[in-house]
Amino acid sequence: MNVAVILAVSLAGGIGAATRLGVDGFVRSRVKTAYPLGTMVINVSGSLLLGVVTGLALTHSLPVEWRLVVGTGFLGGYTTFSTASFETVRLAQQGRFGAALVNGLGMFVAAVAAAGLGLWLGSLPG
Repeated sequence: MNVAVILAVSLAGGIGAATRLGVDGFVRSRVKTAYPLGTMVINVSGSLLLGVVTGLALTHSLPVEWRLVVGTGFLGGYTTFSTASFETVRLAQQGRFGAALVNGLGMFVAAVAAAGLGLWLGSLPG
């Protein structure tokens, strides 16, 4: 792997993290809830997009450099497993066990379903 690709992945990761901050702030400003909805939106949409990128890579010969920059870089910076895990624990510590279950298990199920949908969409004939 060349230095340009490594730099592009790094830059894309930073852009993904900044996008995550923006999306979370946008969701929080529009939906007033104690539930971490922004993180769910981010992780489910990121899973959908990664599914699309993977589908394109598998069926339409998306160059490996683009897969790395978009999939590993941007979407790696955009999605956030650690925040989702922390928020699930925080909800459980607050005694909000239903919300913790929805946040942990529900987000996982929704993200896997979104990834499957994205893979299907990315695999459609061009």
